[in-house]
This record gives sequence, structure tokens and C-alpha cells, in this order.
Amino acid sequence: MPLPPPATTTIFPTANRLLDKLTGLRLRGRKALAVLLDPDDFEPARLQHLLLLIRQHPVDFFLVGGSLVLTEHQVALIALLKAEAPQVPVLLFPSHALHVDATADGILLLSLISGRNPDFLIGQHVVAAPRLRQSGLQILPTGYMLVDSGRPTTASYISGTAPLPHDKPGIAAATALAGEQLGLRLMYLDGGSGAQHPVSAAMIRAVREAVEVPVIVGGGLNTAGKVHAALAAGPTWWWSATTSSATRASWPRQ
Repeated sequence: MPLPPPATTTIFPTANRLLDKLTGLRLRGRKALAVLLDPDDFEPARLQHLLLLIRQHPVDFFLVGGSLVLTEHQVALIALLKAEAPQVPVLLFPSHALHVDATADGILLLSLISGRNPDFLIGQHVVAAPRLRQSGLQILPTGYMLVDSGRPTTASYISGTAPLPHDKPGIAAATALAGEQLGLRLMYLDGGSGAQHPVSAAMIRAVREAVEVPVIVGGGLNTAGKVHAALAAGPTWWWSATTSSATRASWPRQ
């Protein structure tokens, strides 16, 4: 069965627009705010409250996704974000091939380079590839690294992989470097939702110094002190989980 023709004449139709935006932020030394929303925790009233806050404190990106996404709410969530904040790009944060949605602006195409499960290194990507080609989404190839956060997480359970040791920044740096050498355009260090402690500043710095690509850090950033500590370590993006609202905030920085 032949593959469907691409939606445009380029392999990654508009991927460079978002990547160029991130590069521009880095060159200017600017932090940018993003908010990650899990469709499984979609509650219209709570989301409307969040959107009200966003009008007062503008954000640069929305990330939509989670470890499971069991509900049909992803479509409704993206539609609401597009209607209420059309100026903010929506990026998918997928856990499997079914999370492709052409109504978003782009997708973090995650390859779980911290683990050795081939399904999350390439298998799900093969399944998603024809749909992604047709979708016209901006594709951001991302090296995804789970980091031990003091407790088992949904991401490690679903992926069937062991996280990187919390106190081994050198392993994380070498993993990120390998991902960059393979051509991945972003690196994502994630302690996971409900993390007991965030990714360490030492690990963030080690990865930041090892690679030239943007670095995302998330998980366990649920206080102002933890957020500022992560920010001082110099990630490109970071997000903090707010368990009461099941929302997360990210600060892209280059």
C-alpha cells in the first residue's frame, strides 16, 4: 500500500518556524512561558479560569498531551484553546501514535532515548508517520529522557523503561549528546507528573553544556523556589506540575 503524498513539497513543511522562534529566544536570552494541559483532566470551568489568567499574564505556547489520553477531550481542548487564544501556538505532547491531531500547530515528536523500548524509540513513529505526513503539523524531533523523581511515574510504567538515575548527570549529558548527534532538535528531561523532586540543577547544567539544541525540563516544579532553581540552571523549557489543576507551566529558554 503506497504512502499518501505529503501535504506540502517539503519533508518538514513548517517545522523551522517554531524552531527558529526558539533559536531567536536563545539569541536574545529571553524566557518564554508555555502551559501544558492534559486532555484527561479537561474541565471547562477550570480551563476558563486558566484562560482568564493567561489574558492577564500572556503565554507563548500551549502543550497538549499526557501519558495516556484516554478520553476524546483532546479535540475539544485544542478547539477551545484556538478559539480563546488564537495567537498562541498549540504543540502536541504525545504518548502514542493516536495523538496526532492536524488542528494543532505542531508536535513534539518524542523519541524515548533514556530507555531501550523500541516501541517508543521508533515503533510508534512508524505507525504515526503517514498521518503526520498528511497533517501538515510542524514536526519538532525531540529526545525524551525520563529522570528518576523519587517515585514511579505513569510515563515510566506505560513506557516499560527505567528512568535515568537522579544523581548521574553525566549519563544524562551523554544520552542527550547522542540524541543530538542522531539529529534530534530538542531534548526533554522529565521527572514526570507527581514527581517527589525535580530534575537536579546539576543534571540540567550538564545537559545544557553538552548540547546546542534547546533543553526542556519538567516534573516536580511545584513551588516558586524549585522553579527559580531550575531556571537558574539554564534549561530551554521547563514546566511545573500543579496537581490541583492538572496543568503545567513551561518556560522555553535557549
